[in-house]
Amino acid sequence: MTRSPHSPTVRWPDLAALELLVGIDDHGGLGAAARAAGVAQPNASRAVRRLEKQLGTVLVRRGRAGSALTPEGTVVAHWARQTLADARRLLDAAAALSADRQAELTVAASMTVAEHLIPRWLGRFRGLRDDVQIQLQVHNSRQVCDAVAEGRCHVGFVEAPTVPPGLHSTPVARDRLVVVVTPAHPWARRRRPLTVAELAATPLVVREEGSGTRHTLDLALREFARPSPLLELGSGAAVRTAALGGVGPAVLSTLAVADHLASGELRTVEVEGLDLARTLRAVWHPPRKLAGPAGDLVRMIVRGA
Repeated sequence: MTRSPHSPTVRWPDLAALELLVGIDDHGGLGAAARAAGVAQPNASRAVRRLEKQLGTVLVRRGRAGSALTPEGTVVAHWARQTLADARRLLDAAAALSADRQAELTVAASMTVAEHLIPRWLGRFRGLRDDVQIQLQVHNSRQVCDAVAEGRCHVGFVEAPTVPPGLHSTPVARDRLVVVVTPAHPWARRRRPLTVAELAATPLVVREEGSGTRHTLDLALREFARPSPLLELGSGAAVRTAALGGVGPAVLSTLAVADHLASGELRTVEVEGLDLARTLRAVWHPPRKLAGPAGDLVRMIVRGA
């Protein structure tokens, strides 16, 4: 049926606001619902108020003890669940259609992943899907997440300990950072491990801010006052070269220094009570189910982990 040109324009409810309403029902409050949706609470409050104004009824009861759905809000949340489920199915179907049509895959990877893991992963993937054209972008972890969020790649791989709100992720590998020095460095002859305080007080050769390696180190030493880095470099290879040249202690992935540790060119320095293990992750933009060649790649990596 055709709508009359004189009839009022239908104003569809905002799906993000409906998601918040369902989140209040699921998590017991607006604050928890906002966190689950990756939305700042003031923005979440405004979105719910706009929905209430649009629907002409109070949906959330606000009080000192928190927020809860009104009876009207409970009814709307019930129907919102079905609406959101239908919207997710629509997005999944559209993503699958787009992936099938494009038959191409743009991957963004952080430096460590790109240097030591991606070549093997993409080599295996080409054996399974030789019909897919693959483009690889190499950035630090922060830039990879930006590329994913802005739609400049289909999937990213990062080593950062956290993933920005709004992106989905899954673990694909494990890694550990180590402190390394040359055999001539005084730390190589220590009989006792370093303390965390000693490491934090020492100028180090490190990756640039925004890299997953730097983020992991900074997070581990966040309780200590620290000097400026000895050197701040833009790739793991550059940090490794500086360490091999005796510039000073460096913090690197075990993936980056395994051969040099085996040959004796570098030595690890134990740090008592410091855990620099980390999870490497695939990250992507919603919907939650990663479709097309990107989904095939991630599933292949996870199965082979």
